[in-house]
Amino acid sequence: MKVLKKVIFTILLVLLTLQWNIYSVKAFIDDDVDMDDETVEMLEEDYIDIDGNKVDSKLPLKVSARNAIAIDAESRQVLWNQKGYEIVPMASTTKILTSLIAINYGDLDRIVTISKNASSIRGSTVGYKAGEKITMRELLFGLMFRSGNDAAIAIAEDIGGSVENFSNIMNDFARSLGIIDSHFESPHGLDSAKHYSSAYDLAILTAKGMAYDVFREIVGEKVIYKDKYNFTRDYQNINKILYRIPGANGVKTGYTGGAGKCLVSSVNHNGRNIIIVVLNCVDRWNVTEKIFNYVISTNTFAEISNKDILQRENLAGLGNIIQEEDITYGYKEKDIVEVEVFNRSSDVETGDILGKISVKDEKQEKNKFPLISNINMSKEEFENIIFKK
Repeated sequence: MKVLKKVIFTILLVLLTLQWNIYSVKAFIDDDVDMDDETVEMLEEDYIDIDGNKVDSKLPLKVSARNAIAIDAESRQVLWNQKGYEIVPMASTTKILTSLIAINYGDLDRIVTISKNASSIRGSTVGYKAGEKITMRELLFGLMFRSGNDAAIAIAEDIGGSVENFSNIMNDFARSLGIIDSHFESPHGLDSAKHYSSAYDLAILTAKGMAYDVFREIVGEKVIYKDKYNFTRDYQNINKILYRIPGANGVKTGYTGGAGKCLVSSVNHNGRNIIIVVLNCVDRWNVTEKIFNYVISTNTFAEISNKDILQRENLAGLGNIIQEEDITYGYKEKDIVEVEVFNRSSDVETGDILGKISVKDEKQEKNKFPLISNINMSKEEFENIIFKK
């Protein structure tokens, strides 16, 4: 009888344990109904397909992403592109712009009180409660480390007064950076008809962000403990690319039903940041690694003075009257570097653009660098220098 009771008790215990596990898993999955709980990604099998990420640099690269692009952060030169200019939804990669605005317009030490609106937002959250007092700096870590939609709303309400006003700031700020093919309707990136961008625009935003020390910290660190800045909690970065590629130093994941799985990455290669964007890409980790391997195997990065290029092109005279500048560009074996001097209809003044240095492939101009006058002179004097009269 005692043995029977013991068996029954054991069976009940097992059933209760199974029921609790099922409930816990269901609760976790239910959080992902909005398709924006990026913490679910931490449960994915984290496989590294090393052989699959090898590339043949002699063949064009095509990847399993709807949109993808790679640029050099310093020169903004496009190094590789696959439908990178198409307008599409971009999920939480939106938060790159939200963080840039907070860095530019917000007081990072300012205390922000979490509203009910922020604490009740759906999708991926840090878990801030209404009434909590969080510094703007901590909100930035919640935004970028944990992809917190609650952090996004709190930042928007503090800086813009409302989500709607903050969206206007987002669009104005983006246009000031030359981002003209994107439109922002929220600080978090949940799907909506008028919220869209392109891989190229996101790459340009990221290149801008990587110029800020604060931005580099909030996208590049793996863990921030609360003691460092007197935060309310510790933060672990959910961006697995930081663990996947040596030199990876950011930036942001994204995931919604409309946008699919997205990833904006920065990888430091020989002292320069390569920005890689993949949108609507199921295998975003491996695809990003494959693009990076392809870019560094097919591009040579040069840093040279514009005056040295002019001297090489037998235009040393022009080099004597322009502002010297070290220019950086990536080029492939078949690329060419050309110098174009513009015709003048008037005298030359300091600051005038006299021509340009172009990097071209077989189809188009990939990058250009202006040649800017550092002197005043007559049109005739300029022509004498160019044509060596």
